[in-house]
Amino acid sequence: MSTTLDPALGRARRSWYVYDWANSAFVTTTQTVLFAPYLTVLARRAACPEAPDGCTRTLSVLGLPIAPGSLALYTITLATILAALVLPFVGALADRSRHRHRLLAGFAWVGAAAGTAMVAMGGDRWWLGVLLALVAVVSLVCSLVVNDALLCDVAAPEDRDEVSSRGWAAGYLGGFLLLAINLLLVSTPSTFGLDDEWAVRVSLASAGLWWGLFTFVPFFGLRRLPARPVLDLAPGAQGSLTAPVRQLIATLRGLPAHPQVLRFLVAYLIFNDGIQTVIAAASVYGQEELGFSQAQLLTTILLVQGVAFLGALLFGRLAGRFGAKRTVMGGLGLWTVVVVIAFGVPRGAFPTWLGLAVLIGVVLGGTQALSRSLYSRLVPVGAEAEYFSLYQAGERGTSWLGTLVFGLVAQLTGSYRPALMALLVFFVVGALLLSRVDVDAGVQQARRGTDPVR
Repeated sequence: MSTTLDPALGRARRSWYVYDWANSAFVTTTQTVLFAPYLTVLARRAACPEAPDGCTRTLSVLGLPIAPGSLALYTITLATILAALVLPFVGALADRSRHRHRLLAGFAWVGAAAGTAMVAMGGDRWWLGVLLALVAVVSLVCSLVVNDALLCDVAAPEDRDEVSSRGWAAGYLGGFLLLAINLLLVSTPSTFGLDDEWAVRVSLASAGLWWGLFTFVPFFGLRRLPARPVLDLAPGAQGSLTAPVRQLIATLRGLPAHPQVLRFLVAYLIFNDGIQTVIAAASVYGQEELGFSQAQLLTTILLVQGVAFLGALLFGRLAGRFGAKRTVMGGLGLWTVVVVIAFGVPRGAFPTWLGLAVLIGVVLGGTQALSRSLYSRLVPVGAEAEYFSLYQAGERGTSWLGTLVFGLVAQLTGSYRPALMALLVFFVVGALLLSRVDVDAGVQQARRGTDPVR
């Protein structure tokens, strides 16, 4: 980090950290732990109202037969496809805007409202859960495009590994605190006058409220960031509704001129699909394959969050010594170990599962934080949000190929274990592709920026 820091920039940087704190509570409590298992319960209740626990029927969703146990994974897949359609336009819009903090807050508050409304899930209303998840996840990912681009505004290139790691660490700490509260609620619902199902519904709502309320901090704290370069439009195009589309086309055409960005994106899309699928499927795998209760799953994720807070900071220091690229590749090696160990965990072996959670916590935050900071040094100056919109196609909670593969293998084999092993290819191929990225050449290309839209 720099030895001196402008006080106004320091305040903005601290406000930027808070958005990771805000949205990570939703990612942890809702996306990672409670949503998929609870949606599975609702789907089975709708498919087999007389005996949901032993249900072998399928749901008819738009005429397609869907296994209740795969519905949550398919929902994540659909949300990612929808996000992929709108993210490039969000990035183009953000790069034209001098008020990125407003875009950040707008997307966040729409997603937070949908997350809070999940309290209305119940009975056999699986369809409501699917709709709210689509809105929440797409809004989340749109906000992350803007938030990631803001990293380039709050930190110089040489500071970004540490700043990004601190943001991720703040996120894991926030997720840890809310999850600890929800663990108490779900473990002892009668203490609060609730039954088991209502405890889950209240916990889902709390994650949405947390996300929305803490978003006020970056909304106000990022208002006074120093002026940033904004790409110029051709004469007469200012204010044009087609400007984001034209800018997007120019970005896609110019992507081959930044080969290191393209190589990193392909590698990241692949290995992060593996990471995100492990995160998204962990609760379903633990509940359905290993027989753990909701309280045990919450305890697991709580442990992961606590360890990940320290892991993100540790990886930030390792990057300062070995470089971000080498540190990320080492992390991918550890992810392959995680998958192999998880495949062999016996049903009901909770202590072994907790040991695996410690390993996940060490590697989880570090690989994601350093991927973000490494990519920020490769993107052309002035087009950060556009390029981060492409990056977010493979970012957390937006995996589509991994969740699709996991869901299909689980449905075809009737077991989550072979589905888990199928994810190994994502880490191996991703690491091989990442090894081909020339970071120094990419940084030099990024400094030259990109041509204005014509």
